[in-house]
Amino acid sequence: MSLFEVKDLTMKFGGLVAVNRVNFKIENGDILGLIGPNGSGKTTIFNIITGLYKPVFGKVFLKKENISALKPNIIVEKGIARTFQNIRLFQNMTVLENVLVGGHCKINTTSFNDLFGFNKKKEEDKAFKKVERLLSMFNLLNLKNELAKNLPYGKQRELEIARALASEPKLILLDEPAAGMNSNETKNLMKIINKLNDMGITILLVEHDMKLVMNVCERIIVLNHGAKIAEGLPRQIQNDETVIEAYLGRQVKNHS
Repeated sequence: MSLFEVKDLTMKFGGLVAVNRVNFKIENGDILGLIGPNGSGKTTIFNIITGLYKPVFGKVFLKKENISALKPNIIVEKGIARTFQNIRLFQNMTVLENVLVGGHCKINTTSFNDLFGFNKKKEEDKAFKKVERLLSMFNLLNLKNELAKNLPYGKQRELEIARALASEPKLILLDEPAAGMNSNETKNLMKIINKLNDMGITILLVEHDMKLVMNVCERIIVLNHGAKIAEGLPRQIQNDETVIEAYLGRQVKNHS
């Protein structure tokens, strides 16, 4: 059974068709790349998957459950988390507080428990331990009391991924995570993506850094003008003439 699937996904803004009957599946444990020129519909698909947009046609399934009409907070609870093309941290909150917010949906309390304090300490301890494990994974634990805005750019990117992981997702959507990173930060990001996958997290990646995409993704889908024009293994995509003409450029064949 596929972990995730979109069927005939379509999105229009006025007369503009931003996504045009796109279909794809993601198997459990996949690292799937979603690439294409600017304006090809990649981030629009992310926004549909996470409930920010409602498709005009088509459906989104998580483990065969139709989640197309659900609100963003419910979709997070179901097991889909994301990062954003432009970093969206709580800049005036600490590193630790940012990740705590990401895990809020997993805190197991009720209004009655909150009122009388039952289990509150236990849940708080559990939440803090989880956050510290995530911060350790990203080498951020020694910065846990630092304001997010004071972190270097690459660390802010990593903090956003850590915050997404705090919701314990089955599927994480990474929207251009290497944007603005230098080469060393990008190499570290590759290691992080592979480590997440080793932990059993399925990944859908939108990225313009073709070296990163070709090195970490097991399969790649290519969009152009809102439509899927190719799908396959990295080497197949590198040598697909339709893709080369639309987007990649022949020089990408030299990546290894």
